[in-house]
Amino acid sequence: MFVSNKSERVGVSIRSATKSYGAFLALNDVSLEVAAGEFVSILGPSGSGKTTFLGILGGFVQPTSGSIWLGERDITFEPPHKRDIGIVFQNYALFPHMSVAENITFPLRARRLPKSSWPQMLREALDMVELAGYEQRRIHELSGGQRQRVALARAMIFEPGLILMDEPLSALDKQLRESMQIELKRLHRKLGATIIYVTHDQREALTMSDRVAIMNKGRFVQVDTPEQLHDHPADSFVARFIGEATLLSVERASDHTVRLGDIVLRTSHAVPQNNRLHLAVHSEKLVVADGSEVAGVNRLTGTVTETLYQGESIRVFLKLSSGDDLSLRLASNHAGRLQLKKPGEAITVALHPEDTIVVPEAS
Repeated sequence: MFVSNKSERVGVSIRSATKSYGAFLALNDVSLEVAAGEFVSILGPSGSGKTTFLGILGGFVQPTSGSIWLGERDITFEPPHKRDIGIVFQNYALFPHMSVAENITFPLRARRLPKSSWPQMLREALDMVELAGYEQRRIHELSGGQRQRVALARAMIFEPGLILMDEPLSALDKQLRESMQIELKRLHRKLGATIIYVTHDQREALTMSDRVAIMNKGRFVQVDTPEQLHDHPADSFVARFIGEATLLSVERASDHTVRLGDIVLRTSHAVPQNNRLHLAVHSEKLVVADGSEVAGVNRLTGTVTETLYQGESIRVFLKLSSGDDLSLRLASNHAGRLQLKKPGEAITVALHPEDTIVVPEAS
């Protein structure tokens, strides 16, 4: 039986966890509730505290203060091997001198589980990651994707209450990485495991997660669903970090309008009461204005400065009449190319009030 059995799912509670190294705060009073069976990604730039956070969850780092709960159990000071946690490392940490079967069953040996139970558990683990028949293969005989599956099977075979993943796809090429993202999402739905996934790749986090926790300078800035994070960022840091957004300084004109130079823009969302505001414009939210837009959309006029062909889309850079730089994306199909302007040509773009997002400056 794997963690797909709902009665075996457990949630995780991180309560006011702090980790200091002298005067440096690697984690600063961090709290997070992860529901049983939830997939939560921790996303942030290098040095934001992701690795320290994962280390505290895994038992490799002890917090200076705060506590970690796995279900109803306080595991703050339990050693890693007693935490009922499966871990998939960035480099997979597989044993090259062992076969696939020996790698996967290693946690059973380490936990001294009865050998009579190993064959059945191994079969279930191999079936789960679609590697049945690979038992006797050596690690060097496997592709990158197959090694990743072995690491997953090893982390899951002993039915852990929690699975931690530390950038497990970062070593794969782009096509395989995107394929494995979909496969991991499928596996999570199948198993219902509680997963905390650390990554610096925003697309990866948005693709796979139920929720994403954005970390910066040892704290969580925003914890939300992928859609909410992308379309309703809490501040300028999140807006810059998620998606392909350009931030333009604006002034508050009313509860639902802002001023960009001489242009007044309407938004469907409440404008924050803040002295320093930014308009967060995602390139895919802009469309070339051709008169077919619905009434009431915001319009911005400028001059095309550069176009970049990027396969599935064409990125168009422009300078607005206000002097600000902006970009939008056009599909590289025939319809998109008909809208494409050449450098030096005037262009007007439209932004729907629903897509007009105003955020405060990050503190």
